[in-house]
Amino acid sequence: METILPALLRRVKFIPYQRERITTPDDDFLDLDWVVNNRDRLVIISHGLEGNSHKPYVRGMGKAFYENNYDILAWNYRGCSGESNKQLRFYHSGATDDLDLVVQHAIKKGYKHIDLVGFSLGGNITLKFLGENKNDVYPEMQKAVAISVPLNLHSSCIKISEPDNIIYSKRFLNNLKQKVSLKAKVMPDLLDTKGLNKIKTLMAFDDAYTAPIHGFKNAVDYYKKCSSLYFLKDIQTPTLIINALNDPFLAADCYPIEKLYGHHYVTLETPTYGGHVGFTAFNKQKMFWSEQRTLGFITKTDS
Repeated sequence: METILPALLRRVKFIPYQRERITTPDDDFLDLDWVVNNRDRLVIISHGLEGNSHKPYVRGMGKAFYENNYDILAWNYRGCSGESNKQLRFYHSGATDDLDLVVQHAIKKGYKHIDLVGFSLGGNITLKFLGENKNDVYPEMQKAVAISVPLNLHSSCIKISEPDNIIYSKRFLNNLKQKVSLKAKVMPDLLDTKGLNKIKTLMAFDDAYTAPIHGFKNAVDYYKKCSSLYFLKDIQTPTLIINALNDPFLAADCYPIEKLYGHHYVTLETPTYGGHVGFTAFNKQKMFWSEQRTLGFITKTDS
């Protein structure tokens, strides 16, 4: 209930985005959605699996920061903005090169204070990005918050494929299959879809498509190399991870309390409730708890 209801019922009244399309080094494109008012502080928001910049959790977070004097950049991964991308590759849980490009683009626009917020898959990308760039993190980068993060992609994929989560996994899988089918019509020589209908799990999809398309040996290799769990120790940017204990998608090792004990930069909070990207709250500000907590962490000077 805490996961489904906010996703289905929440409506966020927010200023319309201004879309900007940028070109990637491999001649593809990323669609960036902005809400700006000439502020010098920017929040870059990364969405979850099969999400986009218009999801209520993205717009809610954007509204919370915009009303507190931030400019907003909600970016869409390759193939998630309503138009199929040009290259064979699309997006995946470790595609930090695209996030890096977005950050560089924001810096070129003159932002000197940049914070990152990532949800689920976007949280994994955010944490991996910070960890793998520990010695070269941009000076403009201030803080980061990652919400409902599958820190271990392998165990979380197993978790989401359990019978209790069948409605979630089927929805994600059907969407991913549809994207592959559409791309195969444009690139029939590069994509073989003969066995696509026989794929019944997300791991099987990753094994057949995500991994080989993006240069990994198989699904397990992809999970091992892209799980942010293995990059946490190297993060040197003040970072907050929020993973609810009743999140239906997260396995036990997505709560690495002992691993993060004494970490100088990363704080893990595990509220009892919240579901997956839920965290509903009822207040006059109409902000969800995750938005209040994220705003508090990023704006507080001693976080």
